[in-house]
This record gives sequence, C-alpha cells and structure tokens, in this order.
Amino acid sequence: MALTKEKIINSIYHQVGLSKSQSRAVVERLFELIKQTLENGEDILISGFGKFVVKEKAARRGRNPQTTEDLQLRARRVVVFKTSGVLREKINKGSTD
Repeated sequence: MALTKEKIINSIYHQVGLSKSQSRAVVERLFELIKQTLENGEDILISGFGKFVVKEKAARRGRNPQTTEDLQLRARRVVVFKTSGVLREKINKGSTD
C-alpha cells in the first residue's frame, strides 16, 4: 500500500505531538517548498535519502503505439530521483544479488 500525504500527516500528529492542523500545515509547506525548488530547476538533496534532479529532455521523434503514427515529442524537463547509498543499502538489505 502506498504512503499517502494523509498518512504522513497522521504520523507527524501521533509521533511528534503537533496538532492535526499544525501537522497538515508542516506537510503542505514542505511539499510546496519542494515543488517551488523543482519548478526553478534546482536539485533537492536530502542526506541519507536521495537527490531529486531536474533534467532537460530534448525534443525527439516518437510513435503512437496504437496507430504506429510518427510524431514529434516536445522538449521538456523531468524530475529524476537518485537514492543515496544509505537508502539503497537499506532497500537491498537481505536481498540476494
């Protein structure tokens, strides 16, 4: 099951001791700060977690898979997440490679 914004708010409410409205305000402000930073083309580095990187993708040729019609995909910016070494190790802990 996915972690939702509401679950994050409830977790802060129960574990930190802020009121429900304060917990919601903290989460909303954090996400707003993240969105603004990415909109400005800046990267976000969270130690021990990972890095959100804004990358430029050039225009390119593509194909509609339903009609096989050729089309031109416009240039755009995308957000890529790169896990930190610490998080990568925790995710892979116990896996057999």
